Amino acid sequence: MTQPRPDEFIPPPECPVFEPSWEEFADPFAFINKIRPIAEKTGICKVRPPPDWQPPFACDVDRLHFTPRIQRLNELEAQTRVKLNFLDQIAKFWELQGCTLKIPHVERKILDLYQLNKLVADEGGFDTVCKERRWTRIALKMGFAPGKAVGSHIRSHYERILYPYNLFQSGASLLCVQKPILTNDAKDREYKPHDLAQRQSVQPTETCTPARRFKRMRAEGGCMKTEPGEPCDNKPNLRRRMGSVVVKSEMEKDIPVTVKQEPVDIKEYVTESERARSRNKKTIPAVDLYVCLVCGSGSDEDRLLLCDGCDDSYHTFCLIPPLHDVPKGDWRCPKCLAQECSKPQEAFGFEQACRDYSLRAFGEMADSFKSDYFNMPVHMVPTELVEKEFWRLVSTVEEDVTVEYGADIASKEFGSGFPVRGGRFKLAPQDESYLDCGWNLNNMPVMDPSVLTHITADICGMKLPWLYVGMCFSSFCWHIEDHWSYSINYLHWGEPKTWYGAPGYAAEQLENVMKKLAPELFESQPDLLHQLVTIMNPNTLMSHGVPIYRTNQCAGEFVVTFPRAYHSGFNQGFNFAEAVNFCTMDWVPLGRQCIDHYRLLNRYCVFSHDEMICKIAAKADGLDVVLASIVQKDMAVMIREEKNLREAVRRMGVIDSERMEYDLLPDEERQCVKCRTTCYLSALTCPCSPGVLVCLYHIRDLCFCPVQNYTLKYRFALEDLYPMMNAVKLRAESYDDWAAHVNDILEAKVDKKRSLSEFQALIEESERKTFPDNDLLRSLRLMTQDAEKCASVAQQLLNGKRQTRYRSGGGKFQNQLKVDELRSFVRQLYSLPCSISQAPLLKSLLNRAEDFQQHSQKVLSEEQPRAADIQKLLDVSFDFDVELPELPVLRGRLEQAHWLEEVQHASSEPNALSLDDMRRLIDLGVGLSPHPSVEKAMARLQELLTVSEHWEDKAKSLIKARPHHTLETLAAAVQEVDGIPAYLPNCVVLKDSVKRAREWLLEVEALQHGGRVPVLETLSELVLRGRAIPVQLDPLSRLESLVAEVQAWKECAAKTFLMKNSPYSLLEVLCPRCEVGMGGFKRKTKKAKEPVQCTKKKTTKLESVCDVERALSESKDSASAMATLAEVRLKEMEALSSLRAANEAKLLPSADCVELKVCVCQTAPAGAMLQCELCRDAFHSACVPSSQKGAQVWLCPTCQRSDKPPLEKVLPLLAALQRIRVRLPEGDALRYVIERTVNWQNRAKQICTSLQERVGIQPAHHRWQGTAPLAAGNTKCPSDAPLSSVQEWNKTGQPQTAFYTEQRCIPLQGLSPDQEELMVEALLLQVSLPEIQQLYQILQAGLHSQQNTDHTSPAGPDCETAGARQQNCQGKSPSRSENGCCSPKKETANTVERKQKRRRDREREVRASEKRARKPSTPLKKLKLNKEKSKEVHSGSKPGRELQRQSDSPSLLSDLSYSDDSEEDIAVCPAVKCQQPEGDEVDWVQCDGSCNQWFHQICVGVSAELAEKEDYICVHCTVNDEQSRKYMTG
Repeated sequence: MTQPRPDEFIPPPECPVFEPSWEEFADPFAFINKIRPIAEKTGICKVRPPPDWQPPFACDVDRLHFTPRIQRLNELEAQTRVKLNFLDQIAKFWELQGCTLKIPHVERKILDLYQLNKLVADEGGFDTVCKERRWTRIALKMGFAPGKAVGSHIRSHYERILYPYNLFQSGASLLCVQKPILTNDAKDREYKPHDLAQRQSVQPTETCTPARRFKRMRAEGGCMKTEPGEPCDNKPNLRRRMGSVVVKSEMEKDIPVTVKQEPVDIKEYVTESERARSRNKKTIPAVDLYVCLVCGSGSDEDRLLLCDGCDDSYHTFCLIPPLHDVPKGDWRCPKCLAQECSKPQEAFGFEQACRDYSLRAFGEMADSFKSDYFNMPVHMVPTELVEKEFWRLVSTVEEDVTVEYGADIASKEFGSGFPVRGGRFKLAPQDESYLDCGWNLNNMPVMDPSVLTHITADICGMKLPWLYVGMCFSSFCWHIEDHWSYSINYLHWGEPKTWYGAPGYAAEQLENVMKKLAPELFESQPDLLHQLVTIMNPNTLMSHGVPIYRTNQCAGEFVVTFPRAYHSGFNQGFNFAEAVNFCTMDWVPLGRQCIDHYRLLNRYCVFSHDEMICKIAAKADGLDVVLASIVQKDMAVMIREEKNLREAVRRMGVIDSERMEYDLLPDEERQCVKCRTTCYLSALTCPCSPGVLVCLYHIRDLCFCPVQNYTLKYRFALEDLYPMMNAVKLRAESYDDWAAHVNDILEAKVDKKRSLSEFQALIEESERKTFPDNDLLRSLRLMTQDAEKCASVAQQLLNGKRQTRYRSGGGKFQNQLKVDELRSFVRQLYSLPCSISQAPLLKSLLNRAEDFQQHSQKVLSEEQPRAADIQKLLDVSFDFDVELPELPVLRGRLEQAHWLEEVQHASSEPNALSLDDMRRLIDLGVGLSPHPSVEKAMARLQELLTVSEHWEDKAKSLIKARPHHTLETLAAAVQEVDGIPAYLPNCVVLKDSVKRAREWLLEVEALQHGGRVPVLETLSELVLRGRAIPVQLDPLSRLESLVAEVQAWKECAAKTFLMKNSPYSLLEVLCPRCEVGMGGFKRKTKKAKEPVQCTKKKTTKLESVCDVERALSESKDSASAMATLAEVRLKEMEALSSLRAANEAKLLPSADCVELKVCVCQTAPAGAMLQCELCRDAFHSACVPSSQKGAQVWLCPTCQRSDKPPLEKVLPLLAALQRIRVRLPEGDALRYVIERTVNWQNRAKQICTSLQERVGIQPAHHRWQGTAPLAAGNTKCPSDAPLSSVQEWNKTGQPQTAFYTEQRCIPLQGLSPDQEELMVEALLLQVSLPEIQQLYQILQAGLHSQQNTDHTSPAGPDCETAGARQQNCQGKSPSRSENGCCSPKKETANTVERKQKRRRDREREVRASEKRARKPSTPLKKLKLNKEKSKEVHSGSKPGRELQRQSDSPSLLSDLSYSDDSEEDIAVCPAVKCQQPEGDEVDWVQCDGSCNQWFHQICVGVSAELAEKEDYICVHCTVNDEQSRKYMTG
């Protein structure tokens, strides 16, 4: 915001604006009395009527013609007028000297000669300033910049222009003055005198009172005085429409501007040529008649000058300054000059314009002036701009702007703007209410509440409204209303009127300031402020301590001025206003003071105050009691003064007296000749001066006759005045007693205050006796109402039962009292004129509230108060029904304290401080009120959040990074994260990852440096754990490769051993059978993907493959694994032996064979049957695959568990596993298979050799031939009779069933236990060996030769055997006889002992061979599982051919080396259409069916989530399982 310039006008504060309701607006005097306490403080106020109050404009516009006043703006302002008068005197001084005054320029601005002259005089005069060199100081005071030698310039100008004038004023002889030189500088501005002295002659008008009207005595000439040769063209100027003088530019500064011409006396107008001719005529007479008064010589008559004033003659060279030429204008001698300059100034007043305006013509002129001046439409000019421009124009000497103002137009002649009864304006029916409206200015002065209604004369402006037609800048000067009365002004229409007012108590202060600032004006015109011709800038008055207020009165608004309130203003543009005076009852004492003031100023009165009081007293019977009381008091003062004055007059010697009817005399004939007071009660006259009288105060000013000649003329005798006063007193006595009682109780002291009930009784008395509703009653009623309200509020405060109560974080009530208000309220209770019983209790409440505030301030002064302390204070505040400003602060600090405590609590438990908690705390902290502790905590929290978010994001990126970061990098990050006191999930994960990585590395290191070979389960667990750790683990890739190689090895082993769509797993195939005789097709499915759960307590039962797998996984080394497998083998052999015997027994002829259940279909044997060589069970040839051709051993589907690859194809698998150096159950089982195979080979070689030697022939490969069925009664049965011969059972009478075998089996009767065990074990081997076929052939050949031998021997034993078989078939189990056949229990015990002995020998041999083991020179090639290699494997190619040559060597088991082949080298997806994925797309799933093969997830359409949660069975296993179920149930 820009600062105003030092000389720019600053608007004063606004005065009060009142907007009454219709009820208040109904009675104007009651409303004005109501607002008087407020409006009196500003002197003026504005009243805005209700919006619907719009009276019609009733003035007769066509008849309204008026002559406005001419107002030259810079002549209105007091200080500016003083300057203009001074410049006119200087110009006149030099003009009479024959010189033209030109005002010089200094520093590009006109020199203020008045200020310069005043400053030099204040400094002691020209000589003192020169002597003490104060010119620079004077230049600084005048506003010039220092350091430019301005002081010397100012001195020269003063010396040549002002110094001669000051010497002349001081009375010094001009003959002693050195000749001045008035240079004609081009920069100097020629000064045109305003001729105020010739235009200031004013006189009162004939029609109005002298105090209100002035008229110019003389009109100004048609053209201003100019030098010869200067043109006098009358060029109008738009900014000076009213004929004002313009500030001239360089080109036109010497061109005068005309003013409005008025009729002038032709006799007074003398041209310059006539004056020159007259002056030449005066030089014609004889020389002796004209001599120079200076030198006394009459010589040089051509240089003699005649004075135009006195006809004295002077030589031009004798004058000071001497004149070079004869002056062309008037010339005055020094004597006449002194006479002219010593003439007193006449009173200043406005002159009337020459033109008579109609309202329309004046409006057109006014609008044109304003629009041309501001160069914009009149309605667009801001009021602020007009205001500042007005005060600038009235304060400048350089610009002369003249306007016209139609003021003080009598409404009686042209009609009021308001409608009146009997007027010419015809009213509409809806507007008739305005005729009797109190706000109609024609009604207000004569209404009953106005005392002016008792004045019978029509006083213009007081009882009759005056009209005002204004234009832009037209003004009304500082004044107060006559008799200090009220005034009211209504603006009917037009542009606003700007008002300035000062309160009545500052009237004398304003007068003193104006007299101080413009003493010259008051010296010549003491009653200047009563002439309405002088204004002064409100800023100047305010700077001297005078309170000034302003307002803009718009159309339809009232402005009310109060008694003795000075007011002034100006019009913003063309408008029409109406004003009138009125006097209320409270004005009566002020009216008498005004008369005394007027007497001191010798100012005339508009009416006689004593006359008005006496006329009011004459109507005492029907007088208002309030007015009667006021009049009685005023009459008492009047009678006392009159009595004293009459006594003084009598003491002075006045004897004669007579009654005088002053009522019948006009005011002009009964005015005191001294003080101009209108006399009414008495006056003094003298016979020497008829028609002249004086008041009793100025008896000495009547004449010079003796006092005894004076006559006292009185209106009433004192004896007549007292009855009048008593009559008024009786009317007001009852009211006065009541009023006195009211005043007593209202002014009672604290200890004598009355109760509220007594106040109420007084109000009831006033209503009962119909006392007037005056100020006293209103004051009593108001105080009583206040006391009642205070008592009610006090009781509510004490009861705490205030309505609209609500709690907000500690409790607060709407419309509560503040503590200061409560304190003021308590003070108000004690200041009430009546006593309130609740006051002491409220004071106690106030004391407690103040104590609460003190404690609150103490708590709030702490940097971080405890929440409990604040809450305690808030709890205490619930007892106060007071609005405590500390409560919101306490609530805010309570929230802050809770928040800070929560922050501290969260900071004390960093493990629980999460990012969400920090954000939540920050969000809560943002809503808190600012406080250093909160800001500090917020800063720390924000910093912690920033750091935490940074590390949380960084930890997340470190965890999610691909490839993973090294352990060192993450450990360094964890070390930095450890210093952050917060719970960061990603950082916790990072810490846990680093911890798990370290533990994992320790486990891997312990595994590497341990003495034992790692188990696959351990490696798989390590790999799974390592993959789950987001850390770059260097051993992980090696472990993954190792596990992959093991998995590839398992897949290769499975392809080698397992049959197509085999329901068995690799471990089931390689391990000895644990479930012999339990139904081979019902087994527990094993999920290879899930690691075997290890238990601390070793399981001793080996009843299933899962138990065996668990035992192998829990074994510490291969030896314990081999022992476990050996134990399972023993159980297998025992179970199989029992199964074979049972199956053999059930196939013997028997009476109940029809109920026998055989085969996979579990039905009775019938037709062609196949007998399994291993389990010895019979199967229908239609239910199982056909028998092998040649001498191949036929095994049933349950016993044929694998493809039984040759040993040379199995040994490379063991060698590869040993190179991998990982233990797994399948590996231990494979090792045991090979050991078992090698051991069997050694035993088989020995037995085969012994059998061949015993038989003595090469084994023949032929089938057993079937023979014809035996006869029913044949008791001889050859030993080699086939089981398939047709048999009949006639003994039981049951249906007979006949079946025969297509495949011959080796009979068990001819085998020794070792041979049977050897053969059974050969059939249990999952490896195909040539020795097995060789053994089979030898056994077949040996048994055939034995049968042939038995044919020649007696048939007794054979028959017995046959009978035994027949008996067995009938349900009796054959037992071994004593001729070499052992019982089953004995045979089993012997077999177990032999097996344990052979196992101990094998273990010793293996340990010895491992010591001698060495790595082969040629490593095993990797199996490339691409399409070609896969075909090669499936076509029967045999990898590791170098090791096949050593297959028959038992030492091969320990001669294997470690291999680094990876899983990916042998991993082939068996899907039909493998998509061959790469990189991250490679994810595997294992079939949970019988094949246990691994497939790419993408190739079989399985997601990773589905592979983890559900079992996957490939297409082949699904089809084969369905066929198997059909096969078993069919």
